[in-house]
Order: sequence, then C-alpha cells, then structure tokens
Amino acid sequence: MRGGREWHVQPISAAQALKPYRCPGCGGVVDEGVAHVVVWRADGVLGDQADLEARRHWHAACWRVA
Repeated sequence: MRGGREWHVQPISAAQALKPYRCPGCGGVVDEGVAHVVVWRADGVLGDQADLEARRHWHAACWRVA
C-alpha cells in the first residue's frame, strides 16, 4: 500500500526490458536492457482493464523512494 492505495508491482529483468520507457518518478528514461518495475493500481474504480492500461514503468530505485 502506498498513498492509501493498493498497487501491483511486477519486476522486469534486464533481459525482458526490450524498449525504453519514461519513469514517472524522476522523468528520466528507463533504457532498453535495464531492470525495472512495472506498477499499476490494484484498487482502481474503473476496473482491472483500465488499471492495467494505465501501468507505468519505473526505475526500481525511484519506486522505492516514491
């Protein structure tokens, strides 16, 4: 739980990281080949599909301090 909300956090290995993403924590790029986490709400009011579509890729360190 973070910020009063439940979250799903899925680790992505370096081998699974096939393209770059923008980290919402720091605004930097999560480069291809960099291990990171994918995060989405577990308790959204719009349903599971909407939560999954709103998932974001974070640097693991950024998620830990968010």
